[in-house]
Amino acid sequence: MNIADFISHYKNHPVLFIGTGFSLRYLENSYTWDGLLSKIAFDLKDNSEYYLDIKAQCEEDGKYQFDKIATLLEEEFNKDLTADRYGRFKNVNDMFYENMAKSIKLSRFKIYIAKIFSTTELRRSKTEELAELKKIRKNIGSIITTNYDNLIEETFEFNKLIGNDILLSNPYGSVYKIHGCTTDAGKMIITADDYIRFSEKYELIRAQLLSLFIHNPIIFIGYRIGDENIKSILKTIFTYIEPNSDQAKKIRENFLLVEYEADSNSEEITEHDIDMEGFSTIRINKIKTDNFTAIYQALSNLHLSISALDIRKVQTIVKEIYSGGNIAVKITEDLDSIKNSERILAIGTDKTIQYQYLTSSETISNYFKIIDESNSQVLSLIDRYTISSTQYFPIYGFSLVNTTLLSINRLKVNQKAKLDNAMSSISNICKTLHSRIQEINDDTNISNSSKENAIFWSIMEGKIVMDEVEVYLRNYTDKKLSNYKKMLCAYDFKKYHN
Repeated sequence: MNIADFISHYKNHPVLFIGTGFSLRYLENSYTWDGLLSKIAFDLKDNSEYYLDIKAQCEEDGKYQFDKIATLLEEEFNKDLTADRYGRFKNVNDMFYENMAKSIKLSRFKIYIAKIFSTTELRRSKTEELAELKKIRKNIGSIITTNYDNLIEETFEFNKLIGNDILLSNPYGSVYKIHGCTTDAGKMIITADDYIRFSEKYELIRAQLLSLFIHNPIIFIGYRIGDENIKSILKTIFTYIEPNSDQAKKIRENFLLVEYEADSNSEEITEHDIDMEGFSTIRINKIKTDNFTAIYQALSNLHLSISALDIRKVQTIVKEIYSGGNIAVKITEDLDSIKNSERILAIGTDKTIQYQYLTSSETISNYFKIIDESNSQVLSLIDRYTISSTQYFPIYGFSLVNTTLLSINRLKVNQKAKLDNAMSSISNICKTLHSRIQEINDDTNISNSSKENAIFWSIMEGKIVMDEVEVYLRNYTDKKLSNYKKMLCAYDFKKYHN
């Protein structure tokens, strides 16, 4: 079956289970477990053979036990840094003692790992693919990962959960970092002792995750077919679910493993049997490909009745109701007589409730997020807005995301007329030769009140590259200001008009 057809059958928001291969694909500064430990050992000793000696001690039945390698390396790393307070790892020691002064004991070894992954250096060759990845945010329920880096939360803008924070959490719009994170070195799972403690405390977290696996499609990305993480998940599920039951069949049909195969453009789903010791053979769906764009486009094009982030909002309110929050709840008496398709959940004042997903101003403020996600559902409300000819509204980019809007032509005429009118009123002092925004801001001949007019004029004249304008607008502090809307409309027109 084709990947697009397979995903189109999903009835609920998929959950991503992301492994090391995902970060290796998109980050310049990413490592396999073996590669990370090898790097740390070399940084410590300036000797590549030192790591090989440790590795040789940790081979069992033809497999290297990387948790045991990490244990030995941690002991040596911490010992060497203790003996060399002001050496090459002075900054690691500084952080260790800063935390100890607060009675917080951290491993120097893990502090260094956190520093290694502290920056997110994206591969330029994957820019277009990452743009497609961002579009799936609206349809992803939650993400589980064993990675330490911040790639996922920075890309998806999901709430990060580490360690015990996972328990009783709101699953929608969350990243479960089950092996820890670069932002909290104390909770990293890497040594043999870490895994023992993790296993002892994992039962409650396992129960939390099990609910996701039963009710949502699960897509594994960044793992190999024989990865122990995948086998562990399957064992967890089929410990509680009868393997031959209808529920087990439904779960298996919802499982998809994305396995990397260099230079392959395959979009076909095949079935694969996983042989697990102590369990019957488990059959799951698999795609072997290098064409991740096709997978992301299929997920982005998935049409569900409600967005994952809307569900998160509802669950947050319900959680507050459960906890005795100050929320009045009224339920109509004839609820049971209303068909499911006619039911509406509304939370608001007890006088009147008017519901609209976003106002026109909020849509402008969320311009880049909507474009990134190619969120046509949100944009369908534009036809309901009252947008006068005196308002700045960036329709060109939106019209490419949702081509069914009835107001496109009228709003394009309005936008172009507003931009032409604004250009005709620009003073000569704002018409500069500068090709960078920073140069305009540094120009003392332009008053502070005129600088954004100068930026607007330069955008319209094509003097500043669109990538720089985009960064400037994405980071703009107050997106409700008229000047922001004017510059955004200029950017939108220059980038997306035919």
